[in-house]
Amino acid sequence: MWIPVQLRTMPGELPRQRFVLDTSLFITEEIRRDDDESLEDAVVRLLDLVATARLELNISCYVPPAIHDELATMLRDRDIDEAVFSRLDTWVVRKSPDRYGVTIPANIVYNFIDEMSDRVDRGLRVSEKAIREVEQLDPEALAGGSNADDGREEYMTDADRILSDMRDKYRRALRRGVLDSREDFDLLVLARELDAGVVTEDRGIISWADEFGLRYVRGGQFPTLLEEYLRATGVEDDD
Repeated sequence: MWIPVQLRTMPGELPRQRFVLDTSLFITEEIRRDDDESLEDAVVRLLDLVATARLELNISCYVPPAIHDELATMLRDRDIDEAVFSRLDTWVVRKSPDRYGVTIPANIVYNFIDEMSDRVDRGLRVSEKAIREVEQLDPEALAGGSNADDGREEYMTDADRILSDMRDKYRRALRRGVLDSREDFDLLVLARELDAGVVTEDRGIISWADEFGLRYVRGGQFPTLLEEYLRATGVEDDD
């Protein structure tokens, strides 16, 4: 007779957890406790949670070098204090993904090619619609009641409006919800290599984390997740 046995972790022994962090985690407004908390304060609080979780719960956080560089640029553009970068480098491990050793199922590549083909078709339809709209513009009618220069300026304004609208729709058609950079791909490959959870606010990364069979956490929920882990294990939050 087969009797199910529940495996338990030995007292004092915590299973190791790993997370790979995306740039969007640090930039999103969702990690702020309230409107009065600055981005710098929110990032410092997040890094303090990461540090405590590393020391108390054996939770390690990683970033690929390309994402680290991207994040550093974004934080410096927002005038984040240099001391924050020291904390970042101390508690978030920078690691390159093993692009040669990590295998990707052929079906994932097949689905990616199929989706990109569909998105290219959608992008073409967006462009065709914009061309038809421009064709409907009448420079002579727009010039009526004003001098030639004013009429031409108004015509160009309408054309620019159509072009701007086309760019937004084209970008959404081709890039929203899809892997559109090597940094995103590095993130997923590293998470697969480490059997780690992905932390991001990027919908494209979330969608492909599902394809890769990876765990993921929305960036705005990650600080709360760490706080709950710490609370459940009896580690008090200093705040």
